[in-house]
Amino acid sequence: MKKLPLILCLLLSTQLLLAQTAKEILKQKTERQLQNIVETSSYLTGLMAIDLTTGESFSINQDVVFAQASAIKIPILMEVYKQAHEKKFALTDVRPLLSANTVAGSGILNVMADPVSLSIRNYCMLMIGLSDNSATNTLIDLVGMQNINKTMQDLGLKNTRVQRKMIDQPASLRNEENISTPAEAVKIMKLLHDGKFISKDISDEILITLQKNPVENSKIAKGIPSSVKIAFKPGGMGGVSTEWAVVYLAKRPYAIAVMENYKAGTASQDVMANISKTLYEYYFRMAKATDYGVILD
Repeated sequence: MKKLPLILCLLLSTQLLLAQTAKEILKQKTERQLQNIVETSSYLTGLMAIDLTTGESFSINQDVVFAQASAIKIPILMEVYKQAHEKKFALTDVRPLLSANTVAGSGILNVMADPVSLSIRNYCMLMIGLSDNSATNTLIDLVGMQNINKTMQDLGLKNTRVQRKMIDQPASLRNEENISTPAEAVKIMKLLHDGKFISKDISDEILITLQKNPVENSKIAKGIPSSVKIAFKPGGMGGVSTEWAVVYLAKRPYAIAVMENYKAGTASQDVMANISKTLYEYYFRMAKATDYGVILD
């Protein structure tokens, strides 16, 4: 009779091992799918995604440094909120738009007919919601490039740096790009999701601002159902596409960053959307399934 509990324990352990193995097989299959998407693309692609519930992650070329285009506006936004928290200014303070900061590209401020003065918060909204480059340059002047980079350094991010203002071709020719890696971008998005940048209230307000982006601008959103909320910032310029996001999948929210460069030629490849779709389908299964793969509503 004393052997019965031991036999039961062995049976239960065997069942648990089989369940874990099934999950591992599914994860490995997803990793192969992602690798195939990346390998068959003519671009250089890096990605990282992390399950914000379990910490499980996927990554390919996650430590490669990529130019960020407008995705770098997330660290700029973080520095604005940090300095507002430190009482260096109030988000309601009004600042004029200077001609020196008015540049072409995305946004609306560069076509205003009359002089413009806006609150700092409204500059933030324009920088994120319309990806306004003139608003961005105004905020870089406000907080200081070196302060943005120090904050990133203090967060343990060695490769996330703002090195020039928006639409500064001479700086680009000097290789002074605004840069990050998939791993560091995901670390930032996880930090915000977890409420650990300055405070939960500030982290939440930054994410709410990122949700103001028009969802049609998101390549990651193309891979997920329209009913799933997403906080994100994309970026794009010659040969480069980037996007950082938190996907609010019920029971399995996840942070994701996908970065591409060397995008030359005429081939149209929806790499980012395909990566997003593959990851969403995996996390959806993990959110809905039992250890034995039974999908529950």
